[in-house]
Amino acid sequence: MENNSGEAARPKVAVVVFLLNGNKVLLGRRHSSVGHTTFALPGGHLEFGESFEECAAREVKEETGLDIQKIEYLTATNNVCSRHHVHVVAILMRAFQADPRQIPQNLEPEK
Repeated sequence: MENNSGEAARPKVAVVVFLLNGNKVLLGRRHSSVGHTTFALPGGHLEFGESFEECAAREVKEETGLDIQKIEYLTATNNVCSRHHVHVVAILMRAFQADPRQIPQNLEPEK
């Protein structure tokens, strides 16, 4: 499959986090074209040389301002959306809020 520039589309790797605070899971609502208005877990693309745990902590901090702990791997999924020419391998992690009293913020409202 090719992208809009005629190049072969390459899969991307994303890390998403089931972020727990007691019996609650943190979700956000998407505003980008893929998944518009659906709920999503915090997360984002894995950067070069980064571990899954490092990516999980960085993305949660960037998106919510929260610090996390006890980060662990759960599973991986292979997600292809031909209509949008998107192929993402999602690494699902579980983590807990480091401070349960901390209030999440939406630091990336455009996404």
